[in-house]
Amino acid sequence: MAEQAKIIKLHRSSLSAPCLYTLKIEIKPNEIQPIIWRRIEVDGRIGLSKLHHFIQTAFGWTDAHLHQFTIRDLTYGIPDPEDDFFELEIKDERKAFLNRLLADDEVFTYVYDFGDYWEHIITVESVAMNVKFDPSGGAVVIGGERACPPEDVGGAGGYQDFLEAIFVDPHSDEAHEMLEWVGGMFDPNYFDIRTANASILRMLYNKWGGK
Repeated sequence: MAEQAKIIKLHRSSLSAPCLYTLKIEIKPNEIQPIIWRRIEVDGRIGLSKLHHFIQTAFGWTDAHLHQFTIRDLTYGIPDPEDDFFELEIKDERKAFLNRLLADDEVFTYVYDFGDYWEHIITVESVAMNVKFDPSGGAVVIGGERACPPEDVGGAGGYQDFLEAIFVDPHSDEAHEMLEWVGGMFDPNYFDIRTANASILRMLYNKWGGK
């Protein structure tokens, strides 16, 4: 019952009111050190489907795999006809909006790539009501550290092996193969906030990501 009490219950007329959510998103801290994280400000009227795209863009993922959110033991994603066969209850993320679900200090999770299983811990650091946000329905990355791991690297363990291969013995054949695989170079400490925000603006301009 205590968990249920956290659900935001707003008057219907307030659901369209401008509001600003500040979210800190970390790739599960106990799996990779130092922590890979981003802090973003988002329009609270967006759905989880659009938040998914903002997370992908802020970190540098390529949206090549499945994903899901978990909020208070409920799973949100894109429902599939096979869910019933596997007795999975997946709520439609396209119909789940931040300002109807989440309040200050809540923590929820976002998993990307069920094979590598990149679990992101998301903390609602603040919710500011009646704050105009431009662009409407948008997001801004306001902080972050370290590079996103390469896609299909094999999860946290595979990423650690990858880093050891390219830094412990950088002249080995394995290191050369790994670097060639990721495009020639990789700096785990690199994060360009300007590039992340430019990618978000491009996404909004092209009207990707839904609601």
